[in-house]
Amino acid sequence: MIQGCGSDVGKSVLVAGLCRLFTNRGITVRPFKSQNMSNNAAVTAGGGEIGRAQALQARACRTKPTVDMNPVLLKPQSDVGAQLIVRGRMSGNFDASAHGRDKRALLEVAVESYHRLAQEAQLVIVEGAGSPAETNLRKHDIANMGFAQAVGLPAILVGDINRGHVIASLVGAHAVLDAADRALIRGFIVNKFRGNPRLFDDGVQRVVEHTGWPSIGVVPWLRAAGRLPSEDGVQLEDINTRRASGARVKIVVPQLSRIANFDDFDPLRAEPEIELVFVPPGRPLPRDAALIVIPGTKSTIADMEFMRAQGWDVDVFSHVRHGGRVLGICGGYQMLGRSISDPSGIEGPPRTVPGLGLLDVETVMTGDKTLREVAGALVSAGAASFAGYEMHIGSTTGAGIERPFLQFTDGSIDGAVSADGRIAGCYVHGLFGETQARAALVSAIGAAPSQDDHNARVDAALDEIAAELEGCLDISALTAIAGLRA
Repeated sequence: MIQGCGSDVGKSVLVAGLCRLFTNRGITVRPFKSQNMSNNAAVTAGGGEIGRAQALQARACRTKPTVDMNPVLLKPQSDVGAQLIVRGRMSGNFDASAHGRDKRALLEVAVESYHRLAQEAQLVIVEGAGSPAETNLRKHDIANMGFAQAVGLPAILVGDINRGHVIASLVGAHAVLDAADRALIRGFIVNKFRGNPRLFDDGVQRVVEHTGWPSIGVVPWLRAAGRLPSEDGVQLEDINTRRASGARVKIVVPQLSRIANFDDFDPLRAEPEIELVFVPPGRPLPRDAALIVIPGTKSTIADMEFMRAQGWDVDVFSHVRHGGRVLGICGGYQMLGRSISDPSGIEGPPRTVPGLGLLDVETVMTGDKTLREVAGALVSAGAASFAGYEMHIGSTTGAGIERPFLQFTDGSIDGAVSADGRIAGCYVHGLFGETQARAALVSAIGAAPSQDDHNARVDAALDEIAAELEGCLDISALTAIAGLRA
């Protein structure tokens, strides 16, 4: 089990890299995370949903993701509540005030899923969540030491030197963990080191002296990690990169309060003539945007109100008046319509709010959640092919759907396009990941597409990370800790 001294210390990437490393050695590997909290989710072949990170880790293992890889998923939909997903299906809401509640039933689900994976694999690499050093949460923990104790997992603790105080983080964790939990930790990794790692030899020795834990290695700053799908909202804090010298057109994404599946946009970041800009709250949408994309959201009505509170609705209307294009994805598609109704109170109190009114459609929230992988072609872009997935509640109807944006391989349709073709929306995530669809959408705003294979880029990044870990970690020690034959 890979645990960390905090959130965003690099656990997900390390697990993905180790999954690929051991898979490349011919070992059957499966990833696992008992409890995840993220609005970036993936659809499994069976029609369930799990954290995006576990889907990437499954890919690193060269296997299909399953709901057992992430049996408990919390999807935040307010500052104090989250949607609870158990084995890929909605199972009610989880209030923050109940965070310390008895989770034995969820732990049993997680343990059962873990054992199912263990039956089909020689190695299961488990990712923790947050930090085991948050001992105030230990009593009902199912994500770190609570789970490790339940199945007898040895753990490796990861510290992030890029944040600083890495010695204090690792030694502090040793100090606050009780003896039983401390005994499960078999070593530590220092992650995200910039420069010559030998310069930190003395620091590593200090940790060893204070904790008695052996060092498994110092991992450099993994540049290839930037080519992997984004996992959660922490990464939005520094998601924008410097404008490329060849960028010709700007695509703008308003950073909604409950933005979901924003890894939809990762393939655009690699387009040489595209400048992709996420606009944080409190800032206007740039006037020189060629395309505004309203992304998916966990709470459409709340984020519709958030859009208005930021004044982004005014910016969108101005953009459209000046001939700009707008694309809405999932919740963003719902916002483009005339109204959004939630009569059953699925997202909060029952109510109806006006949308932006840029498409002639209306959305009604329903209790059923659509979860499926899809493929087809863009109707209005020369039948360019796409592949992606749907993950939404709500049904959208109206005259606007008579001009659909997408047609699935079974002949059914999705989305809507305005009469002038400049406004469009659909429920499908992942449109930019397919080369043909991305090329069509990029060409429509005046940029020359790269024709790069995004999926191949991700696989190459996983192999690159695996190779780096092979060189900087004590893989023999990890093999022994995991109980594998050398």
